[in-house]
Amino acid sequence: MAANDTTPLIERRSIDYIPEAERHGRLFSQFTLWMGANLQITAIVTGALAVVLGGDVFWSLIGLLIGQLIGGGVMALHAAQGPKLGLPQMISSRVQFGVYGAAIPIVLVCLMYLGFTATGTVLSGQALGQLFGVSDSVGILIFASVIVLVTVLGYRVIHFIGRVASVIGVVAFVYLFSRLVSQTDVGALLQIRHFSWSSFLLAVSLAASWQIAFGPYVADYSRYLPSKTSSVKTFFAAGAGSVVGAQVAMVLGVFAAAMSNGQFAGHEVAYIVGLSGTGATAALLYFSIAFGKVTISTLNSYGSFMCIATIISGFRGRLEVTRLQRLVFVLAIVGTATLIALLGQHSFLGAFKSFILFLLAFFTPWSAINLVDYYCITRERYDVPALADPNGRYGRWNLLGISVYVFGVLVQLPFISTKFYTGPLVAALGDVDISWIIGLVLPAALYYVCAKKWHGTVPDQLILPTEQGAIPTTNGLAAQA
Repeated sequence: MAANDTTPLIERRSIDYIPEAERHGRLFSQFTLWMGANLQITAIVTGALAVVLGGDVFWSLIGLLIGQLIGGGVMALHAAQGPKLGLPQMISSRVQFGVYGAAIPIVLVCLMYLGFTATGTVLSGQALGQLFGVSDSVGILIFASVIVLVTVLGYRVIHFIGRVASVIGVVAFVYLFSRLVSQTDVGALLQIRHFSWSSFLLAVSLAASWQIAFGPYVADYSRYLPSKTSSVKTFFAAGAGSVVGAQVAMVLGVFAAAMSNGQFAGHEVAYIVGLSGTGATAALLYFSIAFGKVTISTLNSYGSFMCIATIISGFRGRLEVTRLQRLVFVLAIVGTATLIALLGQHSFLGAFKSFILFLLAFFTPWSAINLVDYYCITRERYDVPALADPNGRYGRWNLLGISVYVFGVLVQLPFISTKFYTGPLVAALGDVDISWIIGLVLPAALYYVCAKKWHGTVPDQLILPTEQGAIPTTNGLAAQA
């Protein structure tokens, strides 16, 4: 399953179906990509929040691990769809929402990833500014240029960057852990155990929300794998990489926050690098922080491009996007994110990040609906050509999917806790945001019951586009003649 030499460096596909002849890659690349995407500074900060906001070290670590496993399972279920369908993740939403209706959750997902790109660019700009001795603004512009290049090159280069980031991340994190252990009594920190349901659930929620946020684009990076690739192996490759990478980063964040005596919050990059001392070692760590953000920022930019292209193609009736159009989309996306980063680096970035986290509530129900439909209702039996036809099997608007989605968003509002918005039931729950649990469970149950009774026509088998030189097989997949 290794890539052949004829596979172009610059990706020529966008949101269209990947023919079997162009499938390539190894399952191990799914592991390294998602581990590299999680071994980065924002994951460290996220883990540190469990302690900064009142938790102890021991129960924070347990809560984070449980959250990783729950959220990572949801994320990995989406990843397993890629090889079977050969499509980006959000295109498949047309089965549940209709060819036009899928634009509703996609617009909100696109906004969220645009925001994640902006916030990550600020942290990377700080690291590059320290590394090259320039201002943070110049560092932001340097980082944005790298993101444009990698995103335009596409799938193969993104996976390559993921492999390199995994290696650099492992080396950097091993070194940082060794320095941390040498400077503090880790055993003493673990002995302090004051269990609190609110702090424990906060840790679970932080990790689970982190993992679930990958759901709308994780299949974008598994769709080039051969269609015969095991769904179970894809699930574990992507899920394990993401869970291991995020947990390692968040564990470091927990210990760093616990030993910082209040110096971590607001000075995250400088504090982490400060664990290593100064000079060449500090410079290498600044580089590793910036490089670690390349992977996830590229995934966010690439995912935003896929979302915009999916929306436009739904109304245009075609799945193809030219390379020039791809370049224009990427420049617009990264340019907007860079502008937000430059404007917000000193002022409203904290509030803006809260707004982005608020947007999480708008795609958790999407995830529940998509997974229930794919694994329980249609059972992988999609009509892929019909996804581009508003007059076809899935129609323009699917009122069932849209109605359950709206219900899923509204039912979360009382439980959301962010600086941007706080629901009326949050205080009674100890100021813990459990909206992601509500947003997964209730829409999933409602959609399953309703779709079992009122679902549209489901094909007898998976229907894929006709490929040149391909013959149909008994399981509905296309095999090269």
